[in-house]
Amino acid sequence: MSGNEAPTPEVRRVFRGRIVELEILDERWEVVRHAPAVAVLAVDERGRVLGVRQRRPAVAGSTWELPAGLIDPGETPEAAATRELAEEAQLAADLELLAVGYVSPGFTDERVHLFEATHLRPAPGRPDDGEELEVAWLDLDAAWQAAATGALVTSMVTLLGLRHARAARDGRAAPGARPR
Repeated sequence: MSGNEAPTPEVRRVFRGRIVELEILDERWEVVRHAPAVAVLAVDERGRVLGVRQRRPAVAGSTWELPAGLIDPGETPEAAATRELAEEAQLAADLELLAVGYVSPGFTDERVHLFEATHLRPAPGRPDDGEELEVAWLDLDAAWQAAATGALVTSMVTLLGLRHARAARDGRAAPGARPR
């Protein structure tokens, strides 16, 4: 083994569910294995951000989040984003990848691909069976203020999307990001 290779950890699978697995590595680290996901940022011409409200038992309440979902096996991130946007909001769009990152690398390998949707148009679609959600367009600044203070329960991926949308609108987009 060269000096740059990490030893292969001892893996003990503790749980295997529909979308997650829990492993113990070297009897030390708890790791949640999770399928990759996508999220879609869409801002309309009135400065409203597309979100969906849905019940989230993990946080004992409801959230408002960007449309999002898992990438199916064999599916590209862009195809998953297109599918999720149609299923959750009955919309199609041109998509541009904004960022890819881990949700919480301290314990999970879940990666989310964040896309920006432009040129929104109607598309057929319906939520997955058992998925109960409500499409809710919110004013960009109001959504940011409410989410930043915790008054609006959401995900960090949604916060990243909101921050990007505000920066792009104000001409402060990150290097490499295209201005609006």
